[in-house]
Amino acid sequence: MANVVKTMLAVGACKASRSALRIMHRGGTTTPGRLAMKIDSNILESVSRGMEIIVVTGTNGKTTTSNMIGHALSEAGRDVLANRSGANLLPGVTAEFTSSATATGRPRKHYAVIECDEGALKQVVPKIHPKVIVVTNLFRDQLDRYGEVMHTLEEIRKGIRLVPDAILCLNADDSLTASLALGVPNPVTWFGIDCPVGEQKNVEISDARYCIRCGTEYEYDYHTYAHLGGFRCPKCGYRRIRPAVAVTEIEKVSSSGSIIRMRFGTDGNADRAESADGAGAVAAASAETEQEVTIGLPAVYNIYNGAAAIAAYQAAGFDRSEVISSLADVHSSFGRMETFRLGEVPVQMILVKNPAGCNQALSYLSGLGEDYQAVFCLNDRTADGHDISWIWDADFEKVCGDPHMKHTFVLGDRADDMQLRLKYAGADEKDIEKADGNAELIEKLKQSSVPVFVLPNYTSMLSLRAALGAITGKQEFWKG
Repeated sequence: MANVVKTMLAVGACKASRSALRIMHRGGTTTPGRLAMKIDSNILESVSRGMEIIVVTGTNGKTTTSNMIGHALSEAGRDVLANRSGANLLPGVTAEFTSSATATGRPRKHYAVIECDEGALKQVVPKIHPKVIVVTNLFRDQLDRYGEVMHTLEEIRKGIRLVPDAILCLNADDSLTASLALGVPNPVTWFGIDCPVGEQKNVEISDARYCIRCGTEYEYDYHTYAHLGGFRCPKCGYRRIRPAVAVTEIEKVSSSGSIIRMRFGTDGNADRAESADGAGAVAAASAETEQEVTIGLPAVYNIYNGAAAIAAYQAAGFDRSEVISSLADVHSSFGRMETFRLGEVPVQMILVKNPAGCNQALSYLSGLGEDYQAVFCLNDRTADGHDISWIWDADFEKVCGDPHMKHTFVLGDRADDMQLRLKYAGADEKDIEKADGNAELIEKLKQSSVPVFVLPNYTSMLSLRAALGAITGKQEFWKG
């Protein structure tokens, strides 16, 4: 009886505090969760009991991949719980589940898709017991918070070890992510891109140059971006596994989305590939199918996100055709390829927070083939990571040498550093303008005669998005 009372008090306190905070136009995404956990340390396990849950983690693509999966489930008529606000640490996840529960702590919804911070995975998954865990990729990110990428990898591995029954959905093209399948009892399914992307040259940014097993430098059959692609170790044989969900051809990439061909079959592995009679490979090939897939969001990294969503959806036991059809009209998540209209001026916001993701955004801009203005926003607050040295590893030269980039604005706490980086990248100093706050920037953008692309890091995105949303009538981020 005491436990029931404790649960009811925790649920009531969580709901009341969230309502109060949102009346004050604050998100209420984490404080209610902390309050609920203080009253009942087991509240998250109680309010998620019996639910079918998909968890998405990784450096880049968590929010968009979660959104793709949740959109498919909703379109198929299922009522889905999701932390769309992006509060992906334990208090935020707790607040989302607890606020959705009944007064006695029973879940109102049967399905959930939860984005989870890499470092928080070990705290969250043993309480919610997910059916599927998706790991999108691993890149160097927020060095002062996470440390080197190997530390982040081990944090994810700790979480996975706590839920041995969860199905792992891993990026086959990422040697770091793929290594999570080693030495664990979890069932594993794979997604990836089977073909090269862009010019094939030496890896510009690699957070995984050397074999995680023996330390030998990887060789590649092809690259997609950064350290992703057809990796193989020439010494110990560790290599990319042939995925069950694979992009075989990228037919078209535009500002409105991508058209690709995908193969669906069974996961391969090194043992099958090296079998003497090849019977396993023949059987797998005979079961394979291919089809064209449209993804309603642009850029190569969203092709990866789409492949991850499909793999997770079918791993969770749902009909693959549901998620494939829903990808064509998937909506952007807040700050991720989200478009605002300032009068006649389209303004697209693309969150960037590390060199690999930034390079993909810069490649997207330089590949448009049309005139545009660019805005680079840089803060160094706690949620961003105080170390901004990563901007010197990102290839801003791609856009600073692009004749289609007509003007550049910089904004944020570290706008001067960004301005300096752009000057070193070859931008003409007279074409770089420092904006004094969001209001001034927005007024200047209204005067643009070409599309505008804004590349902010996390806290600068939240601030600018709120200002743009207030003018254009879009919801605050925690309502999305």
